[in-house]
Amino acid sequence: MKPSFRILPALLALALGSVTALPAAAQEPLRINITQGVIDPMPFAVPTFIDEGGAGELARNLSRVVASDLGGTGLFREIPEDAHISRIGSFDGGVAFEDWRAVNARVLITGAVSASGGRVTVKFRAYDVVNGSVIEGAALQFAGTTDGWRRMAHKVADVVYSKITGEGGYFDSRVVFVSESGPKNARAKRLAVMDYDGANVQYLTDSSAIVLAPRFSPAGDRILYTSYETGFPRITLMDVGSLSRQTLGEQPGTMTFAPRFSPDGGTVVFSLERGGNTDIYSMDLRGGSVKQLTNAPSIETAPSFSPDGSQIVFESDRSGAPQIYVMPASGGEGRRISGGEGRYGTPVWSPRGDLIAFTKQNKGRFHIGVMRTDGSEERLLTASFLDEGPTWAPNGRVIMFTRETSGGGGQAGLWSVDISGRNLKQIPSEGPASDPAWSPLLP
Repeated sequence: MKPSFRILPALLALALGSVTALPAAAQEPLRINITQGVIDPMPFAVPTFIDEGGAGELARNLSRVVASDLGGTGLFREIPEDAHISRIGSFDGGVAFEDWRAVNARVLITGAVSASGGRVTVKFRAYDVVNGSVIEGAALQFAGTTDGWRRMAHKVADVVYSKITGEGGYFDSRVVFVSESGPKNARAKRLAVMDYDGANVQYLTDSSAIVLAPRFSPAGDRILYTSYETGFPRITLMDVGSLSRQTLGEQPGTMTFAPRFSPDGGTVVFSLERGGNTDIYSMDLRGGSVKQLTNAPSIETAPSFSPDGSQIVFESDRSGAPQIYVMPASGGEGRRISGGEGRYGTPVWSPRGDLIAFTKQNKGRFHIGVMRTDGSEERLLTASFLDEGPTWAPNGRVIMFTRETSGGGGQAGLWSVDISGRNLKQIPSEGPASDPAWSPLLP
């Protein structure tokens, strides 16, 4: 059963007498600019949430996930609890802001948790410590099932993150990926899904057939992927709730792969190989009609829609080496937008519409990079033996990708980096993992 949630009205009953006096001159509202990166992260404190009945360890666990979410962005730096001067003994008690200023906290997050009959309620407030006030819009209450407690923690962190950065949150989301096992030359692969931070792994398929390139639908209720169950690559559509599957666009003598949904979820764009030639096609999921979008002797693959559905970015080797092109969603010749040295591939349009992420191979190194949609302002965010397959967080400000280490014992793992390139980190996994695809924010 999926955990259910509801957001209760904002907690506005904060009595004036429960806080200390404001500083003589109020400061500007807290704000972090993600695009430029942050060299000096904003200090924040998250005292253990108050147990208001039946919560037990849930109170501490919730506060730890909130702290991990924010600290993991590289934009915030947690002040550890053993450095706190003040203690929060009651959610509605006073806040001694001078004590939090003394430990250099800029943000203070307090919370309370209660649990009964399989249900959990979490309420929280985030304070601007310098101004001595609740951050506007950051005083809420969430309710849900006990097994969904991590989602509530992610929702708390999303609110704080969005209020301070001005960007959408991304913590309450999931990632579908390929879980790998066995020797490097004979890897077994199966689809799995996890929280964005690697927790709550669930397996969607067994390892009887190779699976590749899973992609979430815009609503997060379906997954497209390439399966070798029949011995040839075929696009498969899976319902996330029931795990029911169906093969799409099966045509004798062809191979289909690299699928991706349109922004409205009604169309699938993919590559189809016939007679040694690979072109890009689209399929209407409502009626099943298939349309050829490119027609060239070169290899056209890795298509990705723009957020408004009007254009498709794709990879083609028509110039002699893989490069990135953009064409109308209805098909056509396309125009090349990549212009640097090296080979470009796996382009993915940002959900914000402002950037395209890609894989680049140049001078023996692989990179994850971003460029403007006209190919300008190319920036490489990573460099390693093998980095590939970027996928965007729902807010378009973080990218997850596959990184494989070198050598006979090299393994694939999942990593993420923000668009400034400053916050690179590995995502925990139980074993080798590849081909991540981020979901939208969960409902």
